[in-house]
Amino acid sequence: MLFFDNITDDDIIRFLLTASEIGSIFKKGATISAAMGGCQAEIGVSSAMAAGALTERLGGSPRQVLMAAEIAMEHHLGLTCDPIKGLVQIPCIERNTMGAIKAITAAQLAVNSDPSQAKVSLDDVVRTMWNTALDMNTKFKETAEGGLATAVPLGLSEC
Repeated sequence: MLFFDNITDDDIIRFLLTASEIGSIFKKGATISAAMGGCQAEIGVSSAMAAGALTERLGGSPRQVLMAAEIAMEHHLGLTCDPIKGLVQIPCIERNTMGAIKAITAAQLAVNSDPSQAKVSLDDVVRTMWNTALDMNTKFKETAEGGLATAVPLGLSEC
């Protein structure tokens, strides 16, 4: 699926700069590390980065860019990091795919919305993500000691 025709180097640079700034907001206000914040920190932040960057490239305003990032992260809050056998095959690959879909959906919502009507700001969701990370039990932070990592048999051949 292509979103744009005739993509230029400038388009790619603007996408990456926007995504980088969104990531920086989360790094400064919370974390981007699953070891500190669970999968909400890695998959949620990357989804927010992609949502904001896609919104900018779709012609969204700066406030719509922030709105898209907020929408994407809001729907990853509390996501634990529980890789089976400590590997990324399950559930990480599927979670990244779902994060990409959430990013596209968040961008579409944001470009068709009025940010002045939003009930939740990006600042609110960054603070909430950090507070959730602080409250999250360590076994759900990239340790493979909780969640699916303990619920799925270790003999699973795909891992």
